[in-house]
Amino acid sequence: MTSTASSSLSFFVVGLSFQKAEESIRGRFNLATEQYEALLDQGKEQGLSSLMGISTCNRTELYGYATNPIQLIKLLCAHTEGSFEEFQDYAYIYKNQEAITHLFRVGTGLESQILGDFEIISQIKQSFGKAKKAGTTSPFLERLCNAVIQASKRIKNETALSSGATSVAFASVKYILENVTELNKKRILLFGTGKIGRNTCDNLTKHAPGAEITLINRTREKAEEIGGKYNLKVKDYGDLPAEIRRSDILIVATGAQKPTLSKELVFAKKSLLILDLSVPKNVADEVSKMDHVEVVHLDQLSRITDITREQRAKDIPAAERIYKEVMTDFMAWLGTRKFAPVIGALKEKLLQMKEEELDFHARKWPDYNEEQMDKFSERLIQKITKQVANHLKSANGSTDTSIEYIEAIFQLDTAKK
Repeated sequence: MTSTASSSLSFFVVGLSFQKAEESIRGRFNLATEQYEALLDQGKEQGLSSLMGISTCNRTELYGYATNPIQLIKLLCAHTEGSFEEFQDYAYIYKNQEAITHLFRVGTGLESQILGDFEIISQIKQSFGKAKKAGTTSPFLERLCNAVIQASKRIKNETALSSGATSVAFASVKYILENVTELNKKRILLFGTGKIGRNTCDNLTKHAPGAEITLINRTREKAEEIGGKYNLKVKDYGDLPAEIRRSDILIVATGAQKPTLSKELVFAKKSLLILDLSVPKNVADEVSKMDHVEVVHLDQLSRITDITREQRAKDIPAAERIYKEVMTDFMAWLGTRKFAPVIGALKEKLLQMKEEELDFHARKWPDYNEEQMDKFSERLIQKITKQVANHLKSANGSTDTSIEYIEAIFQLDTAKK
């Protein structure tokens, strides 16, 4: 598909999302930072190129060049708790153009559980950054991700697709505002200050200014950084049970691979609302069965009726037009890279023919002018290669066939190109 890989390779995306897989299944395929880094290292050892992954609360996906998508599926299963059989039941596979289109739609929030989710693009940036650090990226993948970022930025600036509740963090606060009375008298405990936790904290301080908010994180320094920014209370991790007992609302945003909130940590003699914003679930199932406790998970929050959704949905056609414009430019660039090796090989072949012919005629012609013949030959080669390049640019769907004919006619070896 591109000069970054041999013709036997295709660009694939393999993954699963909220559209078909419920939280328990998505949780089994979730990639924590350590798992993702190990996956990239193994992929590099296997020779997989243009490899990167996305793992969010709504989806887990791997993008990369491979001879077969099974290579990527096995790599994903090897570094998560998910099985090959589960993947077959819940997942999807896209190839080449469909894979590129899918990344554009994901990165612009059109495939998000909350339409227009603006957090996904920062997650793509972070995932690509880790892949680049691991040495599994390529000019193709970098150009693709930059194009998706460009499309996302334009959609955010030129449409209203990202207005309203467009993130899980805001959806959680919206749920609290709609379901909790006298919020200014309530005590809120935020457990976990990662990205979702920070965004939730930002939304809480904006929309629930009178509430008493306390932060707890396993690493106190991280909680203090956020607490200092918003002038909030910070407690030690060891104070978690006592703070839960004091709280009316507990927001769990720890993002661990196993439950961080067990039944033993919860002692509720009054009503306690728990919002679990993590995938996989970080609140143990047994907690929801306790008296006085209500547990709301991320999937429920994502299905909250958003009064602005209908308005944002009107901007879908405009958003699609924008990302398709940017994608068209990317595909044009990709097309140039696609036939660049054959143009280079053709030019080398013609130069070789030129030298052979000039040597032949130098021996045959007594008044042979080497400088004039050299200039004439160079101009002829330039015209031929330009003509071939113009044809390949306008060949559209028949480019591959044209390249095969040119390679066969001139006996070109483009593999090392």
